[in-house]
Amino acid sequence: MVRLRDRQSRKLETAAEKAIQEDALFIPAIRDEAGAERTGFSNYSYWRSTFWVFLKNRMAVFLLIVLALLLLFTFIQPLLPNQYPASFIVDHPIAKLQMRNISPSTTTAVGKVTTGTELLVVRDMGDGWLAVSSARAVVPRRTLLTVIEYLDEWLYVMYGEIEGYIVNDFTTKLKLPDDPTAVPYETQSNFPLTVYLTPERFGEGDLELFARTEDLSLADDGQSAVALTDTTLHILPTYKPFLFGTNNIGQDLWALVWSGTRTSLYIGFVVALVEAVIGIVVGVLWGYVRRLDRIMTEIYNVVDNIPTTIVLILFSYIMRPGISTLIFVMCITGWVGMARFIRNQIVIIRDRDYNLASRCLGTSTFRIIAKNLLPYLVSVIMLRMALSIPGAIGNEVFITYIGLGLPVSIPSLGNLINVGRKLVSTSQSYQLIFPAIVLSIVTISFYIIGNAFADAADPKNHV
Repeated sequence: MVRLRDRQSRKLETAAEKAIQEDALFIPAIRDEAGAERTGFSNYSYWRSTFWVFLKNRMAVFLLIVLALLLLFTFIQPLLPNQYPASFIVDHPIAKLQMRNISPSTTTAVGKVTTGTELLVVRDMGDGWLAVSSARAVVPRRTLLTVIEYLDEWLYVMYGEIEGYIVNDFTTKLKLPDDPTAVPYETQSNFPLTVYLTPERFGEGDLELFARTEDLSLADDGQSAVALTDTTLHILPTYKPFLFGTNNIGQDLWALVWSGTRTSLYIGFVVALVEAVIGIVVGVLWGYVRRLDRIMTEIYNVVDNIPTTIVLILFSYIMRPGISTLIFVMCITGWVGMARFIRNQIVIIRDRDYNLASRCLGTSTFRIIAKNLLPYLVSVIMLRMALSIPGAIGNEVFITYIGLGLPVSIPSLGNLINVGRKLVSTSQSYQLIFPAIVLSIVTISFYIIGNAFADAADPKNHV
């Protein structure tokens, strides 16, 4: 036994001596608290990860770009050259008639006359424009005319000392002989007839058209002119086109659509923001503060059981029509959906371990809500806000459709669609098509973008 202890003692002494000899091979570690913290640090960022996940959805990114450009263009459009103000009624500068229901076009040109065509000069409009016409005179009804030449669709006639062409169609109701080609002969019309300088008409009815002075050779008396080249005739003395046409009172639909889009988006964004603020505050208090749960549930039941349509119609009827009225009416019940979603999410996570630990450590309620609860609700909040914007625009369209929305003097998508729907089966259907296209783009874009961002904000989809 003694011999065994001696052997073990020698082994320990030998190991200690060897350790002392090898001590120079080891470098003692220096205590570094900052380095110790870095060992538990991750470079993961919730918002950066959300952003990269969202970018993977190409459709959502494309629609976000389209929506951003559309929103930007609503502000840029009035600043572009050759633009009509949205509320401006375009009149013919000579006839003083509203330029009503002009079809969409990329130019104001409505016709062209060939070289050598003679035109009557009505007025010098200045800025290098002349008002011209091919109409020489108007023959009163029940007046005798002498037909000099028969040209199928046209008749060359003499009226007093005036010679010119009249249209030979059923609207003239001329009393023609059995053989109308056997000229000359006298005839009589039952309606007033326009005598034209040439056998063709240009533009809208008998309105004077406009040509550039440099394209015409004026007569000495300034009453007539001859086209020097193939001359383009314009419906107005301007190059400002009616890209979307005009409405029934002569307003440029292009300017109205973009002004109306700006108004509708403003209403949508404000309503979404107000609903989000009220819904988040009410939902958080409702879900986290247990003492408020009963009374808030009763308030929710009362508000939610009142049909939203009834509230919209009732308050729109009582209050003065306007943008502020629409925003107020939509916000009365709009916060309910947001508050319910927030409350349900809060109830699920409010008693988790990290929240219990925060309360035990004396963390304030506000800090717990801001740091522990709201970050989990980002996806719900963003989705509800994204859907609130097209929802508010849809409500504005509905309220305007039933006659309780914005006044006609304020352009909006609701007003434009309400007017255009009455013309859907006519040649002016473009007055519905263009606003409806813009409304569809806005609605679909917000829906897809909202869902894509909600999915991206879900931590389950993060790598």
